[in-house]
Amino acid sequence: SLGLERERELARQLLKDGKKEKAMLLLKKKRYQEQLLDKTDNQISNLERMVQDIEFTQIEMKVIEGLKIGNECLNKMHQVMSIEEVERIIGETQDAVEYQRQIDEILAGSLTEEDEDAILEELNTITQEQLELPDVPSEPLPEEPPGMLSALCALQLWLHIHLLCSVQCFETSYLL
Repeated sequence: SLGLERERELARQLLKDGKKEKAMLLLKKKRYQEQLLDKTDNQISNLERMVQDIEFTQIEMKVIEGLKIGNECLNKMHQVMSIEEVERIIGETQDAVEYQRQIDEILAGSLTEEDEDAILEELNTITQEQLELPDVPSEPLPEEPPGMLSALCALQLWLHIHLLCSVQCFETSYLL
């Protein structure tokens, strides 16, 4: 690059100075270095390609190993649960569902119209019981129940005394 360009300029100068042999030798050296650089670039490219191939092969090997382990797991599971076993379980489940459906039909069919009426009557009774609430008093509430003022005053006095005692007890224990 810069070194090679500089050698080319030097070769021109040598030609101007009449040193053709030295100029030719310098150009041969320049040409050899260019070929060496090209060869080195090709080798580096080959190495990079080889590294990429190795990395990809490692990834492929991991994928294949994963597939192998997965296949072994599936085979073990298939040994534990065969197709016949799955079909048997599905058949038993369908039989149980059918049996329960038959029981439901029998229970639903055993209720007579009289039973249906009794059920509706019981439901209405329960609903009415929930709706029957006590009557609300019609006279207005007094402004203040009798004796309430004195009870409130007594409560306030008790709280005040209690708080004072608590503060004094705290101060006394703090000073000790």
